[in-house]
Amino acid sequence: MALLPRWQYMTDESKALVKRGAVSVLVLFVAAFLLRALLPWVLLALIAWFVWSWMNRR
Repeated sequence: MALLPRWQYMTDESKALVKRGAVSVLVLFVAAFLLRALLPWVLLALIAWFVWSWMNRR
């Protein structure tokens, strides 16, 4: 049985809890996707910064 037919019988508090949970899961997926996409660039920038600071010390 699908969740949607049960939606009409849920209390307002239960509906709010389900909505907050869904939004939280969506935010986690977006954050994981962005982290996966940006992590190589962040690591490359950190390595470049360390090399730059090491070269300026000499």
